[in-house]
Amino acid sequence: MKAAVFALATLLMLSACATTTSPTGRRQVVGGVSPQQLDQLGAQAFTETKAKQTLNRDGRQNGYVQCVVNALVAQLPPQYRGVRWETAVFVDKEPNAFALPGGKVGVNTGIFTVARNQDQLAAVIGHEIGHVISRHHEERITRQMGAQTGLGILGALAGAAYGDGAANTVSQLGGMGAQTMFLLPGSRTQESEADVVGQRLMAQAGFDPAQAVNLWQNMMAASGGRSPQWLSTHPDPANRIRELQRDAPALEPIYRQARQSGIVPKCG
Repeated sequence: MKAAVFALATLLMLSACATTTSPTGRRQVVGGVSPQQLDQLGAQAFTETKAKQTLNRDGRQNGYVQCVVNALVAQLPPQYRGVRWETAVFVDKEPNAFALPGGKVGVNTGIFTVARNQDQLAAVIGHEIGHVISRHHEERITRQMGAQTGLGILGALAGAAYGDGAANTVSQLGGMGAQTMFLLPGSRTQESEADVVGQRLMAQAGFDPAQAVNLWQNMMAASGGRSPQWLSTHPDPANRIRELQRDAPALEPIYRQARQSGIVPKCG
């Protein structure tokens, strides 16, 4: 009975959502939150992260990251170009980065040990912005809301049958703050899609798409051949490098056209 109620609640919630197509043509279920709510959640998660992490005050490094972000953002669809993108650099040796709805980008100082030029940094940030423009956060929240709806009804049933303690236990299973909701790694499908979208974006912005391969090779070398924490849910590292190598030649004409039209980033 509980399983049936959970399934029904999830179906009712998802019926209010929308089916759309991602930038790579993948079917997505989104619409669990409005764009305004999504941006507010992104801002909240960013504020929480800045409160917990040590901010890097190096003006040169902050300017470097902002320059790469600005170059990438200039090639985004209009609804994303119109946002004032905010960046933060965190003092943390883990080579990590993220982007959030509402125009928020965070980069750890550890990323500079593996992203050794502006093109490689663009590969990292392009991948993260790829999550945003592919609506991966919204997709994840919509799935979570389906689960939360079911948990809420199951909690009410448990409370009626077994008391408040049981209801609280069921409800707590689904508890999740904004920071955790946004910053947990995505699925492997989303990560692969962000690779494709990010590599194309960097080419459109005048960054060499072949450097995405070098970036991930550096990342793997720095981790001693093991997948670093950031890549724990990503596709197999060897496979992702092969896929980036496969796609780079087709993106070369886009890269050359961007450079010929005057899109030549000079970030560092």
